[in-house]
Amino acid sequence: MQISVFQARQQMTSSSSSSQLPADNKVVMFVKRPGENNPPTVDCFDVIPIDSPSESDITSEQCIVRTLFLSVDPAQRCRMNTSTGVEYLGPYEIGEPVDGMEGVGIVERAGSASTLQVGDLVTGCIRLWTWTKYFVVDSTDLVKVNLPSTFSPSVILSCAGLSGITALLGIRKKAKIDRTRPQTIVVSGAAGSCGSLAGQIARIEGCTTIIGICGSDEKCKVLKEEFGFDAAINYKTESISGRLDRLAPDGVDIYWDNVGGRVSDEVIEMMNPNGRIVLCGQIAVYNTDLPYPPPLPDHTVQILKERNIERERYLVLTYKDEMDEAIAQLSEWLQQDRIKVKETIYDGLASAPHAFVDMMTGKNIGKMLIRP
Repeated sequence: MQISVFQARQQMTSSSSSSQLPADNKVVMFVKRPGENNPPTVDCFDVIPIDSPSESDITSEQCIVRTLFLSVDPAQRCRMNTSTGVEYLGPYEIGEPVDGMEGVGIVERAGSASTLQVGDLVTGCIRLWTWTKYFVVDSTDLVKVNLPSTFSPSVILSCAGLSGITALLGIRKKAKIDRTRPQTIVVSGAAGSCGSLAGQIARIEGCTTIIGICGSDEKCKVLKEEFGFDAAINYKTESISGRLDRLAPDGVDIYWDNVGGRVSDEVIEMMNPNGRIVLCGQIAVYNTDLPYPPPLPDHTVQILKERNIERERYLVLTYKDEMDEAIAQLSEWLQQDRIKVKETIYDGLASAPHAFVDMMTGKNIGKMLIRP
């Protein structure tokens, strides 16, 4: 579902005017590892009540933030293991609070030397945003956001955050679209936040045919009717190679790979010589102990070699210096209605474990968010 602008305005203007913040604070705790080869379950988490911070808890350079939205991301699954397999994210520790990739909130209290003021809309990313409603943070660790009143604060996460930046820079840096000739891109995990944006951005950047792969007829309909994809394939009920043979008779030039596994093997079968694979995620193997990126079947490896297809691991953090420019571009396109976003929002911190598990099983369309 999508949050209305009216609701968003209410959230941004309802800061408590009393000296005491509401006491109904909670935090999501990590309490059990699912095991490297098992899917995560709700009981891997616990949601417990905690005290809300007060002005006496902050230094002159800190502030108290009230969370408006929390981002739920597949990369968090890696943190549930004893080792994440990547250098930029550490594992969750048993008995410690869960922190997410991103969040957006509003400043409720600010120290005398803080760079922020009460009422400022703020965001932050990469292990900063604890899954709680009220928390204390150094003001310098947050970024103030100026958002047009016509948009919900949630678009900071569903469009102008890591998902959107990943999609934009991945298309520009790795897809290598040639505007001088027709080009076909296939996007797996296409109904998710990153995939849906990658397809739309590929169109803006010059791809002529956009094909999405997802897991339900409802998602296929959304891809075509709302996100402007030319076609969509339900991998659970349709033959990927059979459909691509008809939808892309001249072959596939670019593959945005969000999932890996069987889906990716079938797409690669249909790729043209000198094609490009943007290796963004491998959600199909996140519940296994395979390394990242996972090894490919010998036949698929042979196709990549014989057709000179590029397949390189893509990490958006490599391009930190270009993120501000990417955010500005995404914001411009959003305001021009050139890109669209959808959000699946779960209400209340108590719903956070369910939101994460449901996201990992593909129950979201667009960005999965928690509204505490």
